[in-house]
Formats: sequence, C-alpha cells, structure tokens
Amino acid sequence: MGLTARIRTRDGWAVSHAVVTVTDMTGTQVLRAEADTEGAVRDTTELAPGAYTVIVTAVGYAPAASSAIVTASGRAEAGTVTLARQGGTELPPPGPWTIDPVHSSVAAVAQHLGISSVHGRFTEFGGTIEIAPDDVTKSRVEAVIWAASVDTGNGMRDTHLKSADFLDVERHPEITYRSTGVTAAGSDRWTVHGELSLHGVVRPVDLDLAYLGTGADPWGGTRAAFRATAELQREDFAMNYNQVLQAGIAAIGTTLKVELDIQAVQGDSLPAA
Repeated sequence: MGLTARIRTRDGWAVSHAVVTVTDMTGTQVLRAEADTEGAVRDTTELAPGAYTVIVTAVGYAPAASSAIVTASGRAEAGTVTLARQGGTELPPPGPWTIDPVHSSVAAVAQHLGISSVHGRFTEFGGTIEIAPDDVTKSRVEAVIWAASVDTGNGMRDTHLKSADFLDVERHPEITYRSTGVTAAGSDRWTVHGELSLHGVVRPVDLDLAYLGTGADPWGGTRAAFRATAELQREDFAMNYNQVLQAGIAAIGTTLKVELDIQAVQGDSLPAA
C-alpha cells in the first residue's frame, strides 16, 4: 500500500530533492514524501480507495501535477513524473558537436613562489563532443591542444615552458584527451572520466563538468556551453623540473589547476567564417 513514483528530468536524470504531495478530491493533503537519491518515492501511508492529485515540486524545476487512482489494495502508482527545468533549459540535442576555439578557452593556473599564481592559456585547440541519444552518460568527448600555443603573457617564461623542462613541444607537440565514461553528479553536472596524454605520458584524469545551457547563435546555428575543471600533478606527467629557493619554497607549484570554458556548435564541423 501507499504511493510509488519515479521523479526524472526530461533527459532522464533522477531528481533526488523532489517533494511529492498527495491531495484528495477536496484538496486536503493526505501524504507528503521526499524522493530518495535515485529519484524514487516509496511511501507506505495507507490511502483510501479513490482519485487523488499528485503534485511534485523541486527547487529549480517547474511543479508538475498528475492524477492517481488508489485501488482497493490502498496502493497508488504514479509512474514516472517528469519535471522541466525552470526557464526551459534542457540538455543539448543528441548527436555531434564541434568545439569552437574562438569562443572557448583552455586555461591553467600554477602557484608561484608559494604566494601568488601564474595564469596561462593555450590558444590553439579543438575537439568534438558526441551526445548519446538515449543515455547521456554514454556521451563521448575528444580534444587536442597544441602545446606550443601556451601563453602566460611573458615570452621568456613561455619559451621555458615549451622546453624539455616542461612541455617539450618539439617531441610532444599535442596534448590529447579522450573520454572513457561519464558519471552523473547532478541534473546538470557530470564527472567525465578520460585519459590525458601530456608530455608523452598517458594518465586517467577526471573533469568536473557543468552544463550552462543551449541557445541559437547569430549565424543560424545552435550552441551549447560547458565549464569544466580539473587538477593535475606535474610529476604524474614526468615534468619534474623545479627551482628551490633558499627558504625551501619551490618557485613553481606542483599542482596545476585547469579551467575549461567551452562553446560547442551543433554539427560535425564549424560553420564557414
């Protein structure tokens, strides 16, 4: 007996913070329950046979209402209740998407002298995203960065970063990333699992990915925006160079924070300029 329901977004994610309220035909509340981490509601409150209204609410989503019939067994099955994000934001349509480097950025931040940060970016990169049609966790991404395009705003420092002490761009001109899986971390957040090839070393690297929305662009196309972050340890990629100062402080920190702001255009190629 009681109520069972599954709360999902339009693209299939569980809404774990949803609240389900059931009212009878007079409008009196007879049941209130919260969805679990899987978006499931399993309440054992006994209900009298008859017709009821099921109202589902969740922060960030438009409320949804549906009817449910309680049988003589005292059980009501609301089935799958779909919530739409407020503002109409949905996941990108399935299919191929192409990263637009002109409207994207690949940046990195390293500690300097233990007291400040050095900000850099790569100016030449590209990649593709494939949004899976039925299960977004089966989506894939591949990207390549040209190591010699590193730019920290200081020519002498950039030359050093391109040398064998760091990126060794002559021997390893490309930095590549290929996803191996995607895990949901929320209705619009994921962890992208993948392999990063950097400085001739391949290591697993996870990206914390947030989806920022989809919209039309002025050129007749459709664009999707994402933001992703990751932390890398230089030693993991055989970049062990460092200069230690008198106080024992490394001139350059060993942790590299990567920040990606990505716009992707729907389709398997960029529009002609």
